[in-house]
Amino acid sequence: MQGAGLALLLLLLGACSGVQTPLDPMGEQAGRIALISWVLFIGGTVIFLLVMGLLSFALLAPARVRAAMASRRFVIGGGILFPAVTLVVLLAWSLGISRALVLPGAEAPLRIEVIGRQFWWEVRYPDSGEGAVTANEIHLPVGREVELHLSSGDVIHSLWLPNLHGKMDMIPGRVNVQRLRADGPAVLRGQCTEFCGVQHSLMAFWAVAVPEAEFEAWLLRQRTPVAPPATPELAHGMAVFGEAGCGACHTVRGTEWQGRLGPDLSRVGSRLSLAAGVLDNHRGTLAGWIAGAQDIKPGNAMPAYGRTLDGPELLALAAWLESLK
Repeated sequence: MQGAGLALLLLLLGACSGVQTPLDPMGEQAGRIALISWVLFIGGTVIFLLVMGLLSFALLAPARVRAAMASRRFVIGGGILFPAVTLVVLLAWSLGISRALVLPGAEAPLRIEVIGRQFWWEVRYPDSGEGAVTANEIHLPVGREVELHLSSGDVIHSLWLPNLHGKMDMIPGRVNVQRLRADGPAVLRGQCTEFCGVQHSLMAFWAVAVPEAEFEAWLLRQRTPVAPPATPELAHGMAVFGEAGCGACHTVRGTEWQGRLGPDLSRVGSRLSLAAGVLDNHRGTLAGWIAGAQDIKPGNAMPAYGRTLDGPELLALAAWLESLK
């Protein structure tokens, strides 16, 4: 039993840190949320132990001692005044912290538009010129306030990046604003937390916080048109992309393909994952996703090309997409 208890304690402590937990804050807003959580956890534990102690006393203490404690003053103080005062104080304190979460900072924030779709995330940088568009990744400059403009292109979604902030809904026809700041370089995981369809549980994203100079260099790469294929294999893959009709749904900057139904693929080779966090991103998973997207993530809008493209065509197409970095 002691070993099981120790294992449970280690498991609980392990859940307090990592790339997707509100109890390991990496920004000012998440720090406030974590403070509220710890106060409620610790305060609730203290009150629980106090109640259990009083219950044990009521069951085990001698009758004359229990009778002395069963006064009207004790009942009113412990049963009415104490919980009422405690709850009012906690409510006022938590409301003050919650208000601070939505107040803008002193500096002009970087605006980033995040659009929830079934079942992926479109991310745009409108303050950084045309072409700064990606998918399923939010790149952030360390130490700078960011203003996320959250909306939806279909149904209600909810963005949750727990290491940096709390949850916020993304509602069709409405833009909700969330302000956050990353204190240091990190790669953090976020998740959709509003049921949005059959693949809701497979709708994750990554937030990549980097120093300002590195962020600006990343933005410049995003805006730059893709280079021509450097090898015959890559040229073959690019030709397959056009012949298969992929450009009807996807944009590749610097080419004739400007589709808007699916994710922008201009720099898809540099992304950490595919299919909104379902797969690691490399040539093999690219080929597998193109061949059997409906087997990997049934119900998404990507058709499967396993019966349309042969092996060499799939590998060449995956190689070209991997080269788009």
